[in-house]
Amino acid sequence: MSSQLLPGATLGVLGGGQLGRMFCMAARNMGYRTVVLDPDPKSPAAEVADHHLQADYTHSESLIEMANMCDAITTEFENVPAESLKFLSSHKPVHPSAEAVAIARHRIEEKDYAKNSGLSPAPYALIRSTDDFDDAITVTGFPAIIKTTTLGYDGKGQQVIKDKTQLEAAFNDLDQVECVLERKMDLALEISVLLARNSKGEVACYPPAENEHINGVLHKSIVPARVDDAIAEAARQQAIGLANKINYVGILAIEFFITTDNQLIFNEMAPRPHNSGHYTMDATVVSQFEQQVRVMCGLTPGDTRLVSPVVMINLLGDLWPVNWQLCLDDPALKLHLYGKHEARPGRKMGHFNLLSDNVDQAIQAADNVFKSL
Repeated sequence: MSSQLLPGATLGVLGGGQLGRMFCMAARNMGYRTVVLDPDPKSPAAEVADHHLQADYTHSESLIEMANMCDAITTEFENVPAESLKFLSSHKPVHPSAEAVAIARHRIEEKDYAKNSGLSPAPYALIRSTDDFDDAITVTGFPAIIKTTTLGYDGKGQQVIKDKTQLEAAFNDLDQVECVLERKMDLALEISVLLARNSKGEVACYPPAENEHINGVLHKSIVPARVDDAIAEAARQQAIGLANKINYVGILAIEFFITTDNQLIFNEMAPRPHNSGHYTMDATVVSQFEQQVRVMCGLTPGDTRLVSPVVMINLLGDLWPVNWQLCLDDPALKLHLYGKHEARPGRKMGHFNLLSDNVDQAIQAADNVFKSL
C-alpha cells in the first residue's frame, strides 16, 4: 500500500492560531478534512476546520480523540508539550517529529545542533546562574544579547546589554531562568530560508526573504532578497544540510544574519510555516501551507518558483481600526486577515502581499500603503 495520504484523508494540527488557520484552508482547498486541537473557543483555525477539539494540549482524552480521528498530525508552533507529540506519534504519523521540535524550541540546543551541522551561530554561552557570568562574557564580550532559552519569540524574553551591570539587571528581569548570552554582531541585514522536506528526503527550497523588524516583530519581507547570489545559495545549502541532518519532515524556516563583512550567521530555526514565508501565498507556484500538507502526506514537494517580486507587510493590532479601502484600492495588493476577534498592540492580525514587476517598485508601493494606514 502507498504511504501517501490523498485527498479525503483527515489531517490534524496542534494549535489554532493564524498558521493553523492558513494550513486548514490550504488542506480543505486540496480536499482534505482537518481537526484542530486548541483551548481557545474562538481560535482562528477552529473557525475554518472541520472539527475543533477545544482542550489543553496535554488533555489525554482529546489527544486520544485526535489520534483516532486523524491520519497524520502536525503543529503550528514549537512550544507544544513534547509529551503530547510523543504520545500522538505512537499512534499516527506526526511531522515534524517531537525530537526536531525539541531542538528548535531550545536556543542552546538549536545553536549546538547548527554548529555541529557546519553552520555558524554568533559566539554564545549558557547562563544558569550569576556564577556563569564571567565565563559567558569571556566568550561573547559586549555588546551582547541575553535571551531565555525557551518561550521567547517576536523580541520577547531578550535584552541587549552593554556591560556586566546591565547583564545582572537583565538576568533579574528575566526571573533568572536559564538563558543564552550571545555576541551582538554588526549586521547588514537578515534573511530567512524556508524549505519543505518529505519522508523520502526530497527537498524544495524557497527563495530567501530579506526581513526588516520593528520592536523585535517582523514588519516586512522582501523577495527576492537583495543579497549576493553566492550568499543566497550558501544560505539555501546550509538550510538543506541542517534539515537533512535532523532527518526533518515538514516545513522548516531558518533565519540568518548577514554581517557588515559579509559573513553568514545562523540565528534560529522554526519547525513550522513562518511569518517571513507568507509571501508564498501569492508569489510562488505553491504556498508554504500547501507544502505543509504535501510533505506531511508523503507527497512530492511542490514548485517553489517565484512568479513575481513581492513585499509582505505585517498588519498589527496597533493599526486598528483600519480603513480597508486604502488597501483594496491597489489592484496588485493581496490582503490576508486572520479572523482574530480582538485587536491588541503588537498582535499579528493579518498581512498583505504587494506584487510588482520589480522588487524596488514592490517596496515603494507596499511602503506607501502602510504609511497610508
